[in-house]
Amino acid sequence: MRATLEDFGKVASVVKEQISRALQDKPTSLEQLRTKLQNLTYSEITALWQQERTSREEWESHARPIVELREQITPDILNLIKEQRLVFLVEGTRFTKYSARGQRIKDKFWYMRLSPNHKVLHYGDCDEKSAPTAEELGSKLAVSDIKALLLGKECPHMKGRKASHQLAFSLALEGVDLQSLDCVAPDELTVAYWTDGINALLGQRMQSKETCKDLDTLLSMEIKLRLLDAEGVPIPQEPPPIPPDPPNYHFCYDLNSTRLNIKVLIFFIRTLIISR
Repeated sequence: MRATLEDFGKVASVVKEQISRALQDKPTSLEQLRTKLQNLTYSEITALWQQERTSREEWESHARPIVELREQITPDILNLIKEQRLVFLVEGTRFTKYSARGQRIKDKFWYMRLSPNHKVLHYGDCDEKSAPTAEELGSKLAVSDIKALLLGKECPHMKGRKASHQLAFSLALEGVDLQSLDCVAPDELTVAYWTDGINALLGQRMQSKETCKDLDTLLSMEIKLRLLDAEGVPIPQEPPPIPPDPPNYHFCYDLNSTRLNIKVLIFFIRTLIISR
């Protein structure tokens, strides 16, 4: 293993770990010890450390204090994910146009974006490279007019197809002339962000795989950050027992004595100020 002067501490810890692990098997000869040390390479030691760290984190994740911490911070993480999805909708997406039968219309595109106040969806035609502003989009739809979010085979423009389109989603409407606003996202990430954002606007739970993945990642990062000061401290599965009650509750605090001490202190401060 090649190392510089800055890596001295790391090298020393690896060598110490090699010797400790080799001696655990109690080799009976110097040759056996040498063989075990040769087998415990740097990559092997780091792999063992990573495996032990993963096992420890897995065990700690089921400890009651960690479970309660996850439950406590989950709503904040979900709100963070929700805000990110709504920001994505405000920035908008360019969609390829499809016919009512689910056939792609060549070289035809339209753009849709959410208003900054999250109350209106603006949409309209665009070219292949443009990203129109809300003012440049000719049509708009109030979020309050969205009755439901439809996916895949449920979408009106996908019902005639033999296989459901994984990138398709529709906004079922009420109170307006348009029955639905039909979309086909350019990729899986976009459809996940849009469906999450629409569900958030409708007050429903975000259900995409991206939300689950982001939630797990952010929860893991947040818990690790909060437990930095507890590194190396064993986390019990159960909280410590509550101590027994004291023999009596005859606690006393002499307020008159405290007032007297304060008066004496004020007197000395005034005397010190006058003497100066």
